[in-house]
Amino acid sequence: MLVSTRDLDSALKDESMVLVDTRSFKEYSEGHIPGAVHLDLFAFHWADTSEQGLEGFAGQARSLLSMVGAGRAKRVVFYDSVSGMLAARGVWMMACFSRKAEMLDGGIAKWERDGLPLESGQNRYNPCKFEGGLDPAVILGSRGVLGQLGSARIIDARSKGEFDGTIVRAAKPGHIPGAANIDWNKNLRADGTLKDAGGLGELYGPDTGRPVIAYCQGAYRAANTFVALKVLGYEDVRVYLGSWGEWGNDPSLPAEC
Repeated sequence: MLVSTRDLDSALKDESMVLVDTRSFKEYSEGHIPGAVHLDLFAFHWADTSEQGLEGFAGQARSLLSMVGAGRAKRVVFYDSVSGMLAARGVWMMACFSRKAEMLDGGIAKWERDGLPLESGQNRYNPCKFEGGLDPAVILGSRGVLGQLGSARIIDARSKGEFDGTIVRAAKPGHIPGAANIDWNKNLRADGTLKDAGGLGELYGPDTGRPVIAYCQGAYRAANTFVALKVLGYEDVRVYLGSWGEWGNDPSLPAEC
């Protein structure tokens, strides 16, 4: 799921590649990797994981991926400022439709440190028709999470303050019962690249075969945890789409601090 700056640089002229800059348009317009199209993924939040809500998310995701031209025959690479949550969100969105994608390791910060070129101006999209249904092995709604309480390993990718309830970002404080807090920032080295298997293994331990559910506030930081666990070799990893933005505002769902 990762591509190095060197390997990406050597592939820039590959017409089968779609390169997506997931940062803000301001950042994109100030300089981006040559050939990249822009898609500010942080502009698209979703906190309804009812059956109808998941269908709506699937429709939105298909529209976005169609717009950037993420066709089945394309190699799709997302990048962020670092190996961040927005690029990871793109990789996870593709995985939701059983499609592969990559994240630039270290993001544009490492690209610039390596002395690689940037360009300005806006590149045009080459749209396609992106099709497919959501893969339940990758994405969960609140009912799915509720049904796995006590059996699945639940990882809260938020900050410690959000987890323990001292920072409140929903109607109720705290976290999903039984969750363990591993802040997604710990997935990264100081230079913004993703830690290697040794470093990630110290954080998460080996894959025990239990289902793993990652969540945060809006399934962005959790997407980075999804990528990290997949890089580590975990097989059964899902992201709870609604995350605390849904769970913490639903009085029928349990919480603990």
